[in-house]
Amino acid sequence: MKTLLLFGVSPKMGTCYQVLQLALQQPLQWRCVALVRDADFARQLSQQGVATAVGDATDESSVKKACELAGNYAVIVSTLGGSAGAHYLAQRLIIDTAEHCGIKQMLLVTSLGCGDSWATMSERAKKAFGHSVREKSLAEVWLQTSTLNYEILRPGGLVNGAITSTGKCFYQQQMHGYIHRAELANVIMQRISSAALDNCIYTVIDPGLHPANK
Repeated sequence: MKTLLLFGVSPKMGTCYQVLQLALQQPLQWRCVALVRDADFARQLSQQGVATAVGDATDESSVKKACELAGNYAVIVSTLGGSAGAHYLAQRLIIDTAEHCGIKQMLLVTSLGCGDSWATMSERAKKAFGHSVREKSLAEVWLQTSTLNYEILRPGGLVNGAITSTGKCFYQQQMHGYIHRAELANVIMQRISSAALDNCIYTVIDPGLHPANK
């Protein structure tokens, strides 16, 4: 049985929550651990069989507790958003603590526009989301230069909808598009369920999903 350590689970039904629900459908394959902010939500997850630590991802003791609870054979999935100034610090703390605790694998979800895809963003998008994207880019670099085996997924525009099973990962290709949050969660589960993470960055979109039908 593998252990899945999640950062970014919230009651708002976002991508990380949906990753958790998919993992819970495979109880013989996955033991699930999550760091969450709300004690009531933690109790709700505990009733589903999730081991929880309560705290913030910018708090060293909380992140350490979650990592120790998961154990060094865990695979981390982080989809953290966060306020300006906090995102990079949280991801850096997660990565540093994982190294300290002997955890070897991490899948990080960022966004299109990060790193070498910055030039593909419109000026309007840079003004609206640029600060967040730059922080996510810093987190990518920190992970890439760590001792962890990693994958970084840069999804296109996230929208609500069901699993389509048509989401795809593209390597070193400039792609634009959309993907349902549920389908992104499905792609994440496929990536972490396969062989060891391959230290690459992928753009993730659903080629069949267009603005008119998103």
